[in-house]
Amino acid sequence: MMRRRPGAAASGSVPAVVEVSDEQDDVALDAPALATLAEAVLAAEGVRGPAELSLTFVAAEVIAELNAEHLGESGPTDVLAFPLDDPAESRPAGMVALLGDVVVCPSVAQRYAAANGRSTEHELALLVVHGVLHVLGHDHAEPDEAARMIDHERRHLRALVDPSFER
Repeated sequence: MMRRRPGAAASGSVPAVVEVSDEQDDVALDAPALATLAEAVLAAEGVRGPAELSLTFVAAEVIAELNAEHLGESGPTDVLAFPLDDPAESRPAGMVALLGDVVVCPSVAQRYAAANGRSTEHELALLVVHGVLHVLGHDHAEPDEAARMIDHERRHLRALVDPSFER
C-alpha cells in the first residue's frame, strides 16, 4: 500500500490523506497521481484532516463480488463507494475521520472509456472523482441530485485534470 501525504493546506489546517492500493494487473495506471487527485477533490470540497480515505484499484472479479455483496447486483461495475465517517461531524482533537473507501475497477473503466470516446486515464480520473463525491454524500438517484453531482464532477475534472474535460 502506498500512502500519500500532500503538503500543508493553504489554510494551515491538516489536509486529508488518501491511502492508495493497486491490487490489479489488468490496466497500467498511475496510482499516486490518482491519489493526489482524490486529495485535491477532498480539499476542494472543504474536507480537512485529520481525515483519511482509502482508494483501491481491483480486478473485475473482486468488484463483481463487492457489487453482489453490497448492492445485490450481478457482474462487475466501474466504481463503488463506501462512506464511513461524516467529515462535518465534530471529533475529539486528533481523532482521524475515516471518510470511507473508493474501489475502482480499471478493466471496466477501460471498456467504458472506449465506449465513451475518452482515454482510460480520463475515465479513471472521472471514477475517482465520482467515488470521492459519493463518499462525501453526493448521489445521483434523483434528477436534481444527479445534476448537482455532475456539476461537481465537471468542475473538479476541469480544474484538476483537463480544462476541456466532458463527462
